[in-house]
Amino acid sequence: MITDRLQRPLGSLRVSVTDRCNLRCRYCMPEQEYVWLPKQSILTFEEIARLVGIFTSLGVGKVRLTGGEPLLRHDLASLTAMLARIAGIRDLAMTTNGLLLARQAEPLRHAGLGRITVSLDTLRPTRMQDLARSDRHADVLAGIAAARAAGFPLKLNTVVMRGVNEDELVDLIEFGRAHDAEVRFIEYMDVGGATGWSAAQVFSQREILEVLSARYGPITPVATGDSSAPAERFRLPDGATFGIVASTTAPFCRSCDRSRLTADGTWLLCLYAERGIDLREPLRSGASDAELAELIASTWRGRTDRGAEERLGVAQRAPLYQVDGLRADPHREMHTRGG
Repeated sequence: MITDRLQRPLGSLRVSVTDRCNLRCRYCMPEQEYVWLPKQSILTFEEIARLVGIFTSLGVGKVRLTGGEPLLRHDLASLTAMLARIAGIRDLAMTTNGLLLARQAEPLRHAGLGRITVSLDTLRPTRMQDLARSDRHADVLAGIAAARAAGFPLKLNTVVMRGVNEDELVDLIEFGRAHDAEVRFIEYMDVGGATGWSAAQVFSQREILEVLSARYGPITPVATGDSSAPAERFRLPDGATFGIVASTTAPFCRSCDRSRLTADGTWLLCLYAERGIDLREPLRSGASDAELAELIASTWRGRTDRGAEERLGVAQRAPLYQVDGLRADPHREMHTRGG
């Protein structure tokens, strides 16, 4: 097993298959115009599968397909089938906004996808219009229903923002219960395209637990056995569970085993990383699997990233990037690096 300088293993890889998205969520893509990755730079399915195979040979066992919105990538089920055949992958998952999921859930299940997480920031259609500039709330709900019908284990991700949707915590718990899906509340983060971020908008893990305790009674932590999992899980008195990803107020950098591969082959060792490692150039220049594996392994062994922890100590904390900084390098965008 390969470990970095803080003894964190190379265990989980998030693979962005496109930087495009069909929503404009205010915590990720709040601007009107974007600089997109050049089409010729986007990795082919064969290139993605080859790189993932090399990562798994080095210890990666969890692979998550992301975007942008991954279902915008044509024929994603074909890539899923290619990845499902890689012996080292024990957990193949996808995060999606759900807009296109209703038609693709069944093919993805047959192709070998194991789990799905759907982003669901609100149960109110009018609020989705304000949050994501979309009136397609019904399509998200249809996608969730289709995922359940296809037999997928399902999680729902909710970015909680003060003054925006923190009044829906209980409603979302009950929606998850009704759809046999575990809700994961995510603190609003100051990374990527969160150009409107402010500390005042962060609704913390402590506050989330206070709201839910007031409604349900005593809440107890759940031991997961997976110290690298981003969400801390909790149990309500009636047995229902939910998770909280407290990256902003309680970073978990010391146990993070995740890295990210962008759609154009840039490997990012931290969500807050300033730069990434270009794997596309050596891949397309004839590097062998062994040479690529050595590049990946040597880079990981030198890793010291603690992005969220370092941000926690910033006085008068503000958004990590302003618009001009994002446009100077599209790899800094949250929708490019896979969230």
